Amino acid sequence: MRHTLAVLVENNPGVLARVAGLFSRRGYNIDSLSVGRTERPDVSRMTIVVEGDQSVLEQVTKQLHKLVDVIKISDITPEEYVDRELVMLKVNADPARRGEIMQIADVFRARIVDLGRKTVTIECTGDEGKINAFEESLRHYGIKELVRTGKIAMLRGHKATSLEEKRDED
Repeated sequence: MRHTLAVLVENNPGVLARVAGLFSRRGYNIDSLSVGRTERPDVSRMTIVVEGDQSVLEQVTKQLHKLVDVIKISDITPEEYVDRELVMLKVNADPARRGEIMQIADVFRARIVDLGRKTVTIECTGDEGKINAFEESLRHYGIKELVRTGKIAMLRGHKATSLEEKRDED
């Protein structure tokens, strides 16, 4: 089973390396990892997607708690959450086929961010299924380059995985 973890960490140099090293030493693969600042500049949030059963999740959580820079860990998998990924694709696009490609981009609510003489670069955001479908719909045009972020996720509604919630728990 895939688990999505929201991990709040102190925004210090080397935190990402320590977290990634922890997974590597234990032989666990990270399916997706996204890191960025939160509403507080001294705190970053990691969204980590890891594959494994409940025992793997428990082991990962215990090991993460041992890291000094880790403030809070939340497994949001069983909760209702909103998630997004971003993909940028550069596809072959001779002038005769650009119209078709632009229609596909429009269907997926994607944006054209660059036009070259023989290529089009498009960005698209959405959940994993949408991004996979978008990528697949452009594959036969010839993808020259592709870059994709990891998942970012937030709980729906009034629930939060922020420090405010952490303070409320203490």
